[in-house]
Amino acid sequence: MKIEANTPDEYLQKIPQERQAPMRALRDTIRKNLPPGFHEEMIYGMIGYVVPHSLYPNGYHVDPKLPLPFINIASQKNFIAFYHMGIYADTELLNWFTTEYPNHMKTKLDMGKSCIRFKKPENLPLELIGELCSKMTPERWIEIYEKSISNR
Repeated sequence: MKIEANTPDEYLQKIPQERQAPMRALRDTIRKNLPPGFHEEMIYGMIGYVVPHSLYPNGYHVDPKLPLPFINIASQKNFIAFYHMGIYADTELLNWFTTEYPNHMKTKLDMGKSCIRFKKPENLPLELIGELCSKMTPERWIEIYEKSISNR
C-alpha cells in the first residue's frame, strides 16, 4: 500500500483511520527509545529512522545520496510493518529479539529478514520494540553496516 506523503505527520494522516492510533504509538515508542543521532524522515514511502549524512557522509551504498537506513515503519495492506536493519545484520540482536518476543506476545512471530509484521495493529508489543530500539547507537550501526558491505 503506497501512501504519498512528504512528512511523517502527513503519512499518519493519510493511512486508514483504524491504523492511525497504533502507528502513532509505534512512532512515539521509536522516537522515545532510539539513541541520539538517528533522524526521522520519509524514505522509500515509509516513515524512516536513518543515520544522517552529517554523521555518516558516505550514505547508503546502493544510493549514496540517501542517508543510511536503520528502521522503517509502514501501514501495509494487511499489516503494520516494522523494518529493523539491525536485527538483520546482527545475529546476537536477532537472537535476543526472537527469544524475548514470546514473553511479550501470544501470537507467533511473523518475520522476514528485517521485517516484522503485525496483523493486529492493536497488539503491538511497544515495550519490546522500545527496548529493541534502544539497543543500537548510530555509531554501532555504522560499524556493523561497514563490516557487512566490506564482506561483499
